[in-house]
Amino acid sequence: MIASPLPDLVGRHRECAALDDMLVGLREGGSRVLVVRGEAGIGKSVLLEYVAAQASRVKVTWARGIEADMELPYASLHQLCAPFLDELEELPGPQREALRVAFGMAAGDPPDRFLVGLAVLTLLTRASETRPVLVLVDDAQWLDQVSLQTLEFVARRLLAEAVAMAFAVRDPEGQAALSGLPALRLSGLDTAAAGELLEAAVGGRLEKRIRDRFVAEMHGNPLALLEFSRGRSAAELAYGLDSSSSPSVQGPVVSRVERDFASRLASLPPETRTLLLIAAAEPVGDARLLVRAAASLKITPYAGPAKAAGLIEFGESVRFRHPLVRSAVYHGAGPEERRAVHRALAEATDPVLDPDRRAWHAAQAADGPDEEVAAGLEQAAGRARQRGGMAAEAVLLERAAEVTPDLWQRGRRALAAAEAYFSAAAPDRATELATLAEMCPLSPLDRARLARLRARILFARHRSDEAAPLLLDAAAQFAAADSPLARETYLEAISATIFAGRLHGPTGARAAAIAARGSGAPSSGSEAADLLLDGVATLLTGDYETGGAALRRALEPLVHEDVGTREATMRWLLLAPVALEAFIHHAWDLTAWDMLATRAVRLARDIGALGALPPALVYAGGVHIHTGDFAEAARMMDEADALAAATGHAPHKYATLVLSGWRGDEDAAISLIEDAKATASLHGEVGLLGVSGYVQGVLFNGLARYDQALVAARSGIDHDGFNFTGLSLVEHVEAATRCGELGQARASLARLVELTRAADTGWARGVTARSRALLTDGDEADGLYRIAIEELGRDRVAVKVELARTHLLYGEWLRRTRRRSLAREHLRTAHEMFDGMRANAFAERARRELIATGEHVRARETKPASALTPQESQIATLAARGMTNAKIGAELFISPHTVEWHLRKVYTKLGINSRRALPATIASAPATDTTDVSAAQTG
Repeated sequence: MIASPLPDLVGRHRECAALDDMLVGLREGGSRVLVVRGEAGIGKSVLLEYVAAQASRVKVTWARGIEADMELPYASLHQLCAPFLDELEELPGPQREALRVAFGMAAGDPPDRFLVGLAVLTLLTRASETRPVLVLVDDAQWLDQVSLQTLEFVARRLLAEAVAMAFAVRDPEGQAALSGLPALRLSGLDTAAAGELLEAAVGGRLEKRIRDRFVAEMHGNPLALLEFSRGRSAAELAYGLDSSSSPSVQGPVVSRVERDFASRLASLPPETRTLLLIAAAEPVGDARLLVRAAASLKITPYAGPAKAAGLIEFGESVRFRHPLVRSAVYHGAGPEERRAVHRALAEATDPVLDPDRRAWHAAQAADGPDEEVAAGLEQAAGRARQRGGMAAEAVLLERAAEVTPDLWQRGRRALAAAEAYFSAAAPDRATELATLAEMCPLSPLDRARLARLRARILFARHRSDEAAPLLLDAAAQFAAADSPLARETYLEAISATIFAGRLHGPTGARAAAIAARGSGAPSSGSEAADLLLDGVATLLTGDYETGGAALRRALEPLVHEDVGTREATMRWLLLAPVALEAFIHHAWDLTAWDMLATRAVRLARDIGALGALPPALVYAGGVHIHTGDFAEAARMMDEADALAAATGHAPHKYATLVLSGWRGDEDAAISLIEDAKATASLHGEVGLLGVSGYVQGVLFNGLARYDQALVAARSGIDHDGFNFTGLSLVEHVEAATRCGELGQARASLARLVELTRAADTGWARGVTARSRALLTDGDEADGLYRIAIEELGRDRVAVKVELARTHLLYGEWLRRTRRRSLAREHLRTAHEMFDGMRANAFAERARRELIATGEHVRARETKPASALTPQESQIATLAARGMTNAKIGAELFISPHTVEWHLRKVYTKLGINSRRALPATIASAPATDTTDVSAAQTG
């Protein structure tokens, strides 16, 4: 809004002090974020103007949201970044290109909005190197959605940059926006301050009774106090407002202010009112466009009376006194008046330079269906999609559907709008547009797309197995239409059942696999996807040998298939979880797991796909758990959690649970497991029950509490899941033999043999041989333990946690057969491996066994207080490899300043003074401190 002419902000000393503190911290080189919240007219915009006026020796940049039906992707962000675009060429290549495409400066694949966010963070950071930067965003609730999301991402990643951000958000409209960031909530002025403001506005003192009554009626709202006192005499105020016959004084304060603005409009000349309506319908505030539209309507653009009434300012741009004035002008006009103004704006807008706004105004001018208008909107939606503006694409397609005369075309556009809304994380609007599409005639292919969309919406909301039958139905429809989308959708259905965790039953993975194998679906166009579906579907139907062979054939194209475009990369990243689950839980192939997870992380980083990066990091962390590098696993999971929080996604629990079990920290593990069980019960994620059973089996076997391990591992086996059944069987065999439940142990071994029979890996052969050894004795057991040790060390990526465990079990068996010298050798190996991993429970179990052989073993010393956090350790490792701060920042989606901030802490903890000393000291650094540091990243 236009700032108050009053020099002092009456009654806002506390709020001004908070903003002054923000500036002090900014000038000292620190990052600050503040969200000023409150109702319309409460003084948010004036406070932003205040901090801008105080910001000497600071670069100030603004973005202002304007209430409008049209979404132009990144429009507000472009406005904010405009002063810094001369630095664009200095950004890393992927960031530079993402920003250029987002701002319509270049053509290319639609950029990931989080990569755009990183580019903005880097741009602001570079700008702050000469002077601190203050970003001010007024009426943030009306920014285009992707701009708001991007700025929120930037705000949550600020840590050590000389950049401050202050947002003004109107409540209740913007209640959901920027949640969780530091907030300054404004309420009405107190009675004394409101009275002071009122008397200043009327230019004299008022009788206390009159003043207090007026203040009470306005609830201390500064805008209401100023506007309702404007032009009113003390005599008018003496009778208050509640007794007035004017309807403008009834209802909530904000509504009353808006109606008061509307009543002032009635006194203006008709041509001035029309000019104001043009300005209200044109959200950019382009004065030249307003003049051209006025000429089209054959009116003289004379704004004098409106300026005299304090409603608007004219200059290079047009600004209303307050957004409520714009609202009063636009909604106070009749439908035909609004259509005429939009028609004039469409004619006045350049079709080459600004085709999207022209199409939008033409649509608003339409008084009925119009195919030409609908086609223009659809083309504008395509341009929005190319810039990465899915929300804008959805809005444009929705309006296109509304003005489409042909029912077939209307259904097609409504379906496209529904898909765009779903991609923009607006499932409620997606459902509404899907319902509209369903009411129209659709082609068989579009019917299949609609069925798939409804399933995706259901799965996104509930994560249960209810989506699988709908996805299977959609896949069958695609197959009937001979569409390459059929095989992709069958994989999606199997993925949904894997996530839900059910194998059997009508909604289970096996039913999905049977349907896929019998569908006769055509090729998807991707060799990797086709081979993966063949392998997974065959495995799930119980043919392990054929399925395993097909899965192994899929590995080569999965690892090496060219993904030259962003779309192809995203499709590969969607395949990755299904492939990984199959190679982990059916192929027992840690080498393949490592190759696929490494590629997933690299591809997600390369295109800035922050939605896909957290799960990729979690899978990569799982590899490090099994290779015994718990510190690296923790670093990856910490980064995944920080990114998930920064992007508004739920954290991925599976690998964190597994790591807690192998670490042997009972309190932490049980807390995580109980949370996982609660989530499983709430959302029907049966897979979480499976992993919880397996994790408790590992935990209690490590603690040598075999009776509890027996029960836990049994639940991991019985959860009817695709995942963790085989791993739970391994835990169950060990626990059952220790508890003397040999019948249970043999049954689990038989099932384990069946599951691993077709798996051609040392992991599979090693755990099977070890499990057999637990149920035999004498030379046969001795030979099986030796085979297990050899097999578990055979693969290129060795399963070191299981190798260490085999040394432990073999050493325990040797001690009980009185072969103490050889037992000591294997127990020492087990203890050293587990102790190095920080697998505390198994290390302690090995230590006790070593003591029983007569060897003295010291307990591991407590970790020093100077241990690196996961992110510090990760940054130190990358710096030790020779990566620059800029490259590390791009890798981890933080700014180079934040990298340097972390490195200074690393130097202090490691007792060094430069990065040159890192390679020599990083390997001997203390164990990673797994305390959550994501709060600093996520606000």
